[in-house]
Amino acid sequence: MRHARFRDPSGAVRHGEWHGDSVSFAGETYDLDEVDLLAPSEPSKVVCVGRNYVAHAEEHGADVPDRPLLFLKGPNTVASHGDTVTLPAGKERVEWEAELGVVIEKQAKHVDSDEAMEYVAGYTCVDDVSNRDDQRSESQWVRGKAFDGAAPIGPCIADPEHVPEDAAIRTRVNGEVKQEATIDQMVFDVPALIAEATQYMTLEPGDVIATGTPEGVGRFEDGDTAEIEVEGVGTLEHEVQQ
Repeated sequence: MRHARFRDPSGAVRHGEWHGDSVSFAGETYDLDEVDLLAPSEPSKVVCVGRNYVAHAEEHGADVPDRPLLFLKGPNTVASHGDTVTLPAGKERVEWEAELGVVIEKQAKHVDSDEAMEYVAGYTCVDDVSNRDDQRSESQWVRGKAFDGAAPIGPCIADPEHVPEDAAIRTRVNGEVKQEATIDQMVFDVPALIAEATQYMTLEPGDVIATGTPEGVGRFEDGDTAEIEVEGVGTLEHEVQQ
């Protein structure tokens, strides 16, 4: 099953089922233009992973870390399928980064990797929108990674069995493929990332781990439309504006 979170025509927030071109709840089915599709969870934090694909590290002239490189995005960064993200003003290079998102089901602390999947509600799509101007000039990536709307998430949460171990992940910008890889190319897999993160912080229900991006990141232009696709989940779509 694929799970969606939306505001129905009465204004009530519902947790229903995603059908690609419609959503349903309690026997009622709605076309997407009848509802406000929301981010599929309300994370207290988004735990992001840097340089988790070898080719992406190489395209930045960086080494692959010997342990997961972790950083955080706050709730202010969360945007939904169909939203328009306003890019930080005056920046030359703000880039897309397609990522597999892991949604946490229950509170997790000091989780062993062999038990980690017991804490996973499912998978989603994430765009780790990145302001390189500031990221490259500071060691703490707050300006580079944590601006408002910098983490579009969605359109749904897919049960793990829907997502192949070698699921394709890709980005299209204005219909042109820019990134394409498979999630089994990650250096640190999902259980390893959950185990590492929970040694340092408690993950709460709805929190998201953004597992890193493959090669092919590039610069957004004003008015671009991005599509972030993960096989078995679906396609997250959003626009950007200056």
